[in-house]
Amino acid sequence: MIHLRNRKGVTVFLTEIGAGIVSVVCPDRNGQLEDIVLGYKDEESYMYDGPCSGKIPGRYANRIAAGQFTLDGVTYRLETNNGPNHLHGGPEGYANRSWSVEEQDDTHVRFHLSSPDGDRGYPGALEIDAEYSLNEDNVLALEIHATTDKATVLNLTNHTYWNLAGENSGSVLDHELQLCASRWLPTDDTLVPTGKLASVEGTPMDFRTPKRLGADIHADFDAIRYGKGYDNCWAIDEGGSSLVKAAVLSEASSGRRMEVWTTQPGVQVYTGNWLSGSPVSKSGRSYNDYEGVAIECQNFPDAPNKPDFPNAILRHGEEYRQIIQFRFSVTE
Repeated sequence: MIHLRNRKGVTVFLTEIGAGIVSVVCPDRNGQLEDIVLGYKDEESYMYDGPCSGKIPGRYANRIAAGQFTLDGVTYRLETNNGPNHLHGGPEGYANRSWSVEEQDDTHVRFHLSSPDGDRGYPGALEIDAEYSLNEDNVLALEIHATTDKATVLNLTNHTYWNLAGENSGSVLDHELQLCASRWLPTDDTLVPTGKLASVEGTPMDFRTPKRLGADIHADFDAIRYGKGYDNCWAIDEGGSSLVKAAVLSEASSGRRMEVWTTQPGVQVYTGNWLSGSPVSKSGRSYNDYEGVAIECQNFPDAPNKPDFPNAILRHGEEYRQIIQFRFSVTE
């Protein structure tokens, strides 16, 4: 287990399994420390867990329709592990690999993973670095770099489940979420995007101003029925190039607040709709549905099959570089 710490009382624990975040302990408005990340009692439970808790999924995070895509005239077929679709790189994806630790000190760690040509059906040999850093402004940053020896598709994110009241405090549906997104990606009933972007105006997908996660979670709305809650991607306003704010999550009783900033074009919000039956948690029990929320900054789902979506192709000679920041603070 790897840990980072600063002088403000924030401590981050990470694991080589999936280069994952295991724990983030930070103070509330009264200085009380709590672990605000869902996680497991035993480190071994992070391997092959259904929730993909805290880890970096890949080679392509989220869904690829029917487990196939065509690149430069060649069709590649992948494992289907989410109904008819390919999810998070398949059952043997990057979240279920042991990443090596290349550098480490009290404020940063760099993980590395080599992924060979043909890995789980994907073309191209990849070299990936994932570096986490923690500064004195309570910013936990993840910067991912990757190169390939031939054209491939790539989409990497972090899949931490957050509960700002504390990981053993129950439902997150009273948390407030704000998204810097005026458009979202409608999907079919298998949660694959249709290829269109829709306005959030007048729908349960409108988080442009802070709103309780649970306010519309039982709404009579296709997207919510399909996922038993939110499991959808939003197009970040101004997203996809420079570092911009994507989301703000806040919890009133503790005063904890987390801003999420990224260079990615999209943000997937998943309200832990299927957490029941997860491995035994740090608190000695399995989590229930809706006890954590994942805010996953990433490219759009199924972008390799959607020419109008942001580019998901990485070619030889190019560098994949994406940043995700979690900025912690408290309100009075």
